[in-house]
Amino acid sequence: MSEEDKIEDFSCVEESPKRGPTLSTSTSSFERNDPHDPNLSLLSTKMFEKTSEYLMGELNITEEDYKLLETMNKVTMQKYASYRQIASDVGKQIIELNEKYKSLEPYLSQIDQIEDSVSKLEQAAFKLDAYAKRLEAKYKSLEKRQ
Repeated sequence: MSEEDKIEDFSCVEESPKRGPTLSTSTSSFERNDPHDPNLSLLSTKMFEKTSEYLMGELNITEEDYKLLETMNKVTMQKYASYRQIASDVGKQIIELNEKYKSLEPYLSQIDQIEDSVSKLEQAAFKLDAYAKRLEAKYKSLEKRQ
Protein backbone atom coordinates (compact mmCIF):
# COMPACT_ATOMS: atom_id res chain seq x y z
CA MET A 1 0.00 0.00 0.00
CA SER A 2 1.52 3.35 -1.05
CA GLU A 3 1.76 6.36 1.23
CA GLU A 4 -1.10 8.10 -0.61
CA ASP A 5 -3.33 5.01 -0.27
CA LYS A 6 -2.69 5.00 3.46
CA ILE A 7 -3.70 8.65 3.65
CA GLU A 8 -6.88 7.98 1.68
CA ASP A 9 -7.69 4.93 3.81
CA PHE A 10 -8.86 6.42 7.11
CA SER A 11 -9.19 2.98 8.66
CA CYS A 12 -5.46 2.34 8.70
CA VAL A 13 -3.91 2.90 12.10
CA GLU A 14 -0.19 2.41 12.38
CA GLU A 15 2.20 2.61 15.23
CA SER A 16 4.37 5.66 15.36
CA PRO A 17 8.02 4.65 15.81
CA LYS A 18 8.58 7.31 18.46
CA ARG A 19 5.32 7.53 20.42
CA GLY A 20 3.19 4.45 19.88
CA PRO A 21 -0.36 4.61 18.41
CA THR A 22 -1.01 7.51 16.02
CA LEU A 23 -4.22 8.59 17.77
CA SER A 24 -3.29 11.17 20.36
CA THR A 25 -5.43 13.22 22.74
CA SER A 26 -2.86 15.97 22.94
CA THR A 27 -4.08 19.31 21.54
CA SER A 28 -0.67 20.03 20.14
CA SER A 29 -0.70 16.87 18.02
CA PHE A 30 -2.15 18.79 15.08
CA GLU A 31 0.58 21.38 14.84
CA ARG A 32 2.84 21.05 11.83
CA ASN A 33 6.07 21.40 13.79
CA ASP A 34 5.18 18.60 16.19
CA PRO A 35 7.28 15.48 15.48
CA HIS A 36 4.23 13.18 15.43
CA ASP A 37 3.50 10.52 12.91
CA PRO A 38 3.45 11.97 9.35
CA ASN A 39 0.31 9.97 8.52
CA LEU A 40 -1.54 11.61 11.37
CA SER A 41 -0.33 15.03 10.29
CA LEU A 42 -1.39 14.43 6.69
CA LEU A 43 -4.75 13.04 7.74
CA SER A 44 -5.41 15.91 10.12
CA THR A 45 -4.37 18.43 7.48
CA LYS A 46 -6.68 16.75 4.99
CA MET A 47 -9.49 16.72 7.58
CA PHE A 48 -9.07 20.45 8.21
CA GLU A 49 -9.00 21.15 4.47
CA LYS A 50 -12.19 19.13 3.92
CA THR A 51 -13.85 20.82 6.91
CA SER A 52 -12.80 24.18 5.50
CA GLU A 53 -14.26 23.24 2.10
CA TYR A 54 -17.48 22.10 3.75
CA LEU A 55 -17.82 25.32 5.75
CA MET A 56 -17.03 27.42 2.68
CA GLY A 57 -19.70 25.50 0.78
CA GLU A 58 -22.21 26.16 3.57
CA LEU A 59 -21.31 29.85 3.54
CA ASN A 60 -21.66 29.98 -0.24
CA ILE A 61 -25.07 28.32 -0.04
CA THR A 62 -26.15 30.83 2.60
CA GLU A 63 -24.83 33.67 0.46
CA GLU A 64 -26.77 32.37 -2.54
CA ASP A 65 -29.91 32.11 -0.39
CA TYR A 66 -29.51 35.74 0.64
CA LYS A 67 -28.98 36.78 -2.98
CA LEU A 68 -32.15 34.94 -3.94
CA LEU A 69 -34.05 36.65 -1.11
CA GLU A 70 -32.67 40.00 -2.21
CA THR A 71 -33.82 39.37 -5.79
CA MET A 72 -37.24 38.28 -4.57
CA ASN A 73 -37.50 41.41 -2.41
CA LYS A 74 -36.60 43.63 -5.37
CA VAL A 75 -39.23 41.97 -7.57
CA THR A 76 -41.79 42.27 -4.77
CA MET A 77 -40.97 45.96 -4.33
CA GLN A 78 -41.46 46.55 -8.06
CA LYS A 79 -44.76 44.66 -7.99
CA TYR A 80 -46.02 46.67 -5.00
CA ALA A 81 -44.88 49.89 -6.68
CA SER A 82 -47.05 49.01 -9.69
CA TYR A 83 -49.94 48.15 -7.34
CA ARG A 84 -49.47 51.51 -5.60
CA GLN A 85 -49.62 53.27 -8.99
CA ILE A 86 -52.79 51.39 -9.95
CA ALA A 87 -54.41 52.23 -6.60
CA SER A 88 -53.45 55.87 -7.03
CA ASP A 89 -54.99 55.96 -10.51
CA VAL A 90 -58.17 54.30 -9.28
CA GLY A 91 -58.38 56.81 -6.42
CA LYS A 92 -58.06 59.72 -8.87
CA GLN A 93 -60.76 58.25 -11.10
CA ILE A 94 -63.10 57.82 -8.13
CA ILE A 95 -62.57 61.47 -7.18
CA GLU A 96 -63.34 62.52 -10.78
CA LEU A 97 -66.48 60.39 -10.83
CA ASN A 98 -67.64 61.89 -7.53
CA GLU A 99 -67.12 65.39 -8.93
CA LYS A 100 -69.10 64.50 -12.06
CA TYR A 101 -71.88 63.05 -9.93
CA LYS A 102 -72.00 66.23 -7.84
CA SER A 103 -72.23 68.33 -11.01
CA LEU A 104 -75.06 66.11 -12.30
CA GLU A 105 -76.90 66.03 -8.97
CA PRO A 106 -79.14 69.05 -9.72
CA TYR A 107 -80.18 67.48 -13.02
CA LEU A 108 -80.84 64.16 -11.32
CA SER A 109 -82.96 65.97 -8.76
CA GLN A 110 -84.92 67.62 -11.57
CA ILE A 111 -85.42 64.23 -13.22
CA ASP A 112 -86.80 62.88 -9.93
CA GLN A 113 -89.18 65.85 -9.67
CA ILE A 114 -90.31 65.37 -13.27
CA GLU A 115 -90.88 61.67 -12.59
CA ASP A 116 -93.02 62.54 -9.56
CA SER A 117 -94.96 65.07 -11.63
CA VAL A 118 -95.51 62.58 -14.45
CA SER A 119 -96.67 59.99 -11.93
CA LYS A 120 -99.16 62.45 -10.42
CA LEU A 121 -100.28 63.51 -13.88
CA GLU A 122 -100.76 59.87 -14.84
CA GLN A 123 -102.89 59.28 -11.72
CA ALA A 124 -104.93 62.36 -12.53
CA ALA A 125 -105.36 61.13 -16.12
CA PHE A 126 -106.61 57.76 -14.84
CA LYS A 127 -109.04 59.49 -12.49
CA LEU A 128 -110.19 61.78 -15.28
CA ASP A 129 -110.61 58.81 -17.59
CA ALA A 130 -112.61 56.94 -14.95
CA TYR A 131 -114.76 60.05 -14.33
CA ALA A 132 -115.29 60.47 -18.08
CA LYS A 133 -116.39 56.83 -18.35
CA ARG A 134 -118.87 57.25 -15.48
CA LEU A 135 -120.14 60.47 -16.98
CA GLU A 136 -120.56 58.79 -20.35
CA ALA A 137 -122.37 55.87 -18.72
CA LYS A 138 -124.75 58.30 -16.98
CA TYR A 139 -125.30 60.20 -20.21
CA LYS A 140 -126.14 56.97 -22.04
CA SER A 141 -128.50 55.89 -19.27
CA LEU A 142 -130.25 59.28 -19.43
CA GLU A 143 -130.45 59.10 -23.17
CA LYS A 144 -132.13 55.71 -22.97
CA ARG A 145 -134.78 57.07 -20.63
CA GLN A 146 -135.84 59.69 -23.06
